Amino acid sequence: MSVLKKINAQIEDMAPADREIGQFILDNPDQMLRLSSAALAAETGRSQSSVVKFSQKLGFAGYQELKLAVSEAKAQEWHAPPGMIHGSIEVGDSYLTILQKLIGSKMLSMQQTLAVNNEQEIERALTALNDARRIHMAGVGASSLVARDFSYKLMKLGRNVLHDSDSHVQMANVSTLNSQDVLLALSYSGTSFETLRIAELARQRGATVIAITGLNGNPLMQAADIRLYTVADEERVRSSSITARDAQLMLTDLLFILLVQRQPDANEYVHNSELAVSVLKAK
Repeated sequence: MSVLKKINAQIEDMAPADREIGQFILDNPDQMLRLSSAALAAETGRSQSSVVKFSQKLGFAGYQELKLAVSEAKAQEWHAPPGMIHGSIEVGDSYLTILQKLIGSKMLSMQQTLAVNNEQEIERALTALNDARRIHMAGVGASSLVARDFSYKLMKLGRNVLHDSDSHVQMANVSTLNSQDVLLALSYSGTSFETLRIAELARQRGATVIAITGLNGNPLMQAADIRLYTVADEERVRSSSITARDAQLMLTDLLFILLVQRQPDANEYVHNSELAVSVLKAK
């Protein structure tokens, strides 16, 4: 995960000193690479210890490790060339090449998604879902498909889940939530008008809002109590919500498995569900 993306995603929530340092790095990454920690402190009007602590808060041992990460992030920057279809897939690629690139981009997206979410925030989301009187799912387009998939899984555990593909119905359902309920809102961009309005209403009703969204600062992120992130290569070239959907599915599947692990009678619920459905499959 690019350290520049990480700084950009966290910049609004940083303390003033960290925000000054982070913004300077985002605005001047090439210049930052030529500066010592003391020189960067002078440029930002902060102390040298503040620069070192900023590096450590991002998970680095010190300033030199942060510089190395910024250098690597700069090396990975690129602009989509003509003929690009999706992610790294180009018009002239062969069938086998497209297959390999597609698998590679999906795997990378899912790996980065798991890496960027810390265990503490996953635990907060898990506790909120586990303790909820009622769980409401919100999302439009491809995110709605992921919401529906997750809602079906939770229903198998006997959870009280609401989901509807119609955003008007979603809004009406959210109006009945209270402090005992949870809204899980999915939007990779974090700017989907319907999902954002639904999240804001849920917050007003006192429900806990969990957002599954992209790393870049966005309105949905700001409306959420608990933030989980997805990473996709569709910032480059997007022909559909391909890797973003896979990243969302990876995250919701992880939450489902952890809920199964936490619920003592989960296997009984899943077995009863499979038994009920088997009747429909009988010849």
